[in-house]
Amino acid sequence: MSQKVNLKELDFNNIGNWPQKAKMVFCALLTLVILLLSYLLVIRGKVEELEGLESKESTLRTQFETEQKKAVNLEPLKQQLAQMEQVLQQMLRQLPSKTEMPDLIIDVSQTALSSGLNNELFQPGAESPKEFYAEKPIALRLVGSYHQFGAFVSGVASLPRVVILTMHDINLKPKDPKVGISARSGALELSGTVKTYRYLDDTELEAQEKAAAEQTKKGGK
Repeated sequence: MSQKVNLKELDFNNIGNWPQKAKMVFCALLTLVILLLSYLLVIRGKVEELEGLESKESTLRTQFETEQKKAVNLEPLKQQLAQMEQVLQQMLRQLPSKTEMPDLIIDVSQTALSSGLNNELFQPGAESPKEFYAEKPIALRLVGSYHQFGAFVSGVASLPRVVILTMHDINLKPKDPKVGISARSGALELSGTVKTYRYLDDTELEAQEKAAAEQTKKGGK
């Protein structure tokens, strides 16, 4: 028969004299407590750290796959960009050059005269350089009929060099206030500003880049 253990009879100050069964139970309980404390103090922290590292690994893997896809497409994108730059340069080269600009302005003025328009004002302004090109405003006031304005536009389009004219603050009105603007037989007055464009040569682009670099350097001080 097994001997029952009375907890009240056990002396915790003298565990060595406990019955064998009580010692075994106590050791088992003590082992469970140690394991529980080990889990709470050490293992659980490591588990949380491991979960954090797994999450970070997943994020880094996703970033790596994204960057890898970009790297795969980088070379084709570079080639496409080079082709686009080449096309842009070809289009810019179709614009007038710096030396051709004065003759071009004369051609536009002469085209207006040959179309029958009266040049009451045709005044080129100061040139304004941009990133790849330069624009030149021309203040004008032309007088003529619908058909003459149409012939002028057609004449500019047929010039041997590509001419781009953009209109700004244009005002179209009858020359005679008593005649309505819809009357095709009456003279019309067109006034405002047009802008024409030319490409910047390599020397101008180099000077522009140098000036921009110097401006950036001054701003950084």
